Amino acid sequence: MSDQHTLRLFGNTMQDIELAAMLLKQGKLVAFPTETVYGLGASAFNPEALRKVFEAKGRPADNPLIAHISSIDELELLSDNVSDDARKLAEAFFPGPLTIVLPAKSTVPKEATGGLDTIAVRMPNHPIALSLLSMSGPLCAPSANVSGRPSPTNVYHVLEDLDGKIDAVLDGGQCTVGIESTVVRLTPTPMILRPGMISAEEIEKVLGKPVGIVQKHEHAIQSPGMKYRHYSPKAQLHLCGTHEEFELFSRRLPHAMKMSGHVTTQFGDIFPLKESTYYDILRSADIKGIKDIIILFTEEERKQKTALFNRIEKALSKE
Repeated sequence: MSDQHTLRLFGNTMQDIELAAMLLKQGKLVAFPTETVYGLGASAFNPEALRKVFEAKGRPADNPLIAHISSIDELELLSDNVSDDARKLAEAFFPGPLTIVLPAKSTVPKEATGGLDTIAVRMPNHPIALSLLSMSGPLCAPSANVSGRPSPTNVYHVLEDLDGKIDAVLDGGQCTVGIESTVVRLTPTPMILRPGMISAEEIEKVLGKPVGIVQKHEHAIQSPGMKYRHYSPKAQLHLCGTHEEFELFSRRLPHAMKMSGHVTTQFGDIFPLKESTYYDILRSADIKGIKDIIILFTEEERKQKTALFNRIEKALSKE
């Protein structure tokens, strides 16, 4: 891709989904909607197309991709060793916002695995994505944005970052979940590598065994979203744990955008802090040229909304 604009296709027409699948089979890059965020799709078995994904996003080559499938049976295309635990989780949560790390088949290109011997796989819960995947075969699809930016939850976000850098985007409207999938590895013991809307407790119920959560000092990359700074707006984020701290920052930065899980008029206009609109609000702040964003997120809320807190922490990271 060079100076040309990205082709905008419409997910409500089968003709456009078929065209998107054809482009993907030709080794082209096509962004598409899922329930979590928009993914930037490339054929999972085409090393050249996968390299183009890293180039378009400016993504580090050691950051693995997530493969997307349209049926549980397709796990066999990506892994020779699908354990009983992996099958239990797939049957319980596919399609849905859960990614399972599996031993990669030798036919899976190293570009998909970030050089690891594992491949992360999920089955998105979105009719347009499933329709596309059933025609195209498995796709690797990281979020369809420039690496490090807030993830895209509608077609405008995709075009804002990648217009002219990818071949097409399949418009499916606004994503409903709004943050990326939970990523779980199963060996040597079950461990959440990236929190999402499916919790450790829900996974424990299905597996009948404890599930750990990776600590932020563990930097060995086993999954997307583990090592590098991610999800960052251009504005400076200021994270507050108490109302008093929030009030202090609000006085010090009168022109800042404010976000909170509590609806209150005490501090002027406050945007709701929730998963489904979080990235959308960050991108709106960038468009408006806002320099500071103050976020009130109490300790109690951080325990309840671990996935959202993880995304804020990653945006604050200096790496």
